[in-house]
Amino acid sequence: MPLVVFNQKGGVGKSTITCNLAAISASQGLRTLVIDLDPQGNSSSYLLGAQAKADQPNVAGFFEHSLSYSFRTVLPSEFIVATPHENLHLMPSSPGLGELESKLESRQKIYKLREALQQLAGDYDRIYIDTPPALNFFTRSALIGATGCLIPFDCDDFARKALYTLMDNVQEIRADHNPKLVVEGIVVNQFQPRANLPQRMVAELIAEGLPVLQPYLPSSVKIRESHEQSLPMIYMDPNHKLTQALVALHAVLQRA
Repeated sequence: MPLVVFNQKGGVGKSTITCNLAAISASQGLRTLVIDLDPQGNSSSYLLGAQAKADQPNVAGFFEHSLSYSFRTVLPSEFIVATPHENLHLMPSSPGLGELESKLESRQKIYKLREALQQLAGDYDRIYIDTPPALNFFTRSALIGATGCLIPFDCDDFARKALYTLMDNVQEIRADHNPKLVVEGIVVNQFQPRANLPQRMVAELIAEGLPVLQPYLPSSVKIRESHEQSLPMIYMDPNHKLTQALVALHAVLQRA
């Protein structure tokens, strides 16, 4: 079940949520893959840390191959690397993604990622896709190839205004390209239960019938340490309240 983590607003926790859910899947013995489509490469840095190499296989190489006319059959697995964590693999990002976008669009390569995901389905139990904060070629490719979409939301008024457009965009891709695509839910991130604004905003989203998932992910400085150490929460502090909320959210998604 390829799951896209997507929001057109930056800074809402896409990479953090992607990597931590993937790490939980891997820690539970599931063969897990993360595909990092964001040129910033936050998920790649989070999962690889000091093991990241400039010349390693990456997602830009995968897309570059789709533009070539090589006689050799190249498998998507050739662009995947192991992380330091058991059962957890990564197709790393690359700054070169931005340069490829116009070429890929002009050559109508929008379905290449979907084909790759179909090929990888037998190798992995869970596939998570991190996306850039824009509805561009790479995000559309991910939504066309996935079966589920997870939307991080950080209780900000700008994020709320963007949410409605985002939902419309996902539904349009579902109608035009991918009838299997389902919005698994909205993940409330950096939630502060004692603050009035987050409580009111989440309550209003629920009243509007939007698919807000529980539990909400609490705000915590511990996540910054997790980023700095390139160590997802399940490995760094499995008993922390944020880790437990992530594990509970993972369980909700498993049942979906």
